[in-house]
Amino acid sequence: MDQHRAERVSETVREELAEIISLELSDPRLAVVDVNHVQVAPDLKHAHVLVALSGDEREQKAAMAALDHARHYLRHELARRLNLRKIPELHFEPGPGADVANRVELLLKRAKKLRRPTENQP
Repeated sequence: MDQHRAERVSETVREELAEIISLELSDPRLAVVDVNHVQVAPDLKHAHVLVALSGDEREQKAAMAALDHARHYLRHELARRLNLRKIPELHFEPGPGADVANRVELLLKRAKKLRRPTENQP
């Protein structure tokens, strides 16, 4: 498969996975998951899915476990939606956005604690 087609398939898989995870799966552990990037192998046997995870470390581990548990269902749904001869085996990995999101969340919590309304403020 040429490079351009691999990129198109990767983007299509990313879009479909994001939609399935956010709209069709009812597992609350997946509320902290955003699909950032998908890299499909040229032979379509494997797809590495980078996800951004928010929340604390416990929530992130739970989300990764939920993704691993839903992996077969997600692949089945991709097969139903996509017109591909082969549907790649999905491998989920936390992406670099997870660290940034956690840092921002931590800073916002600290700022909220520091900012206490006084009686004179409306």
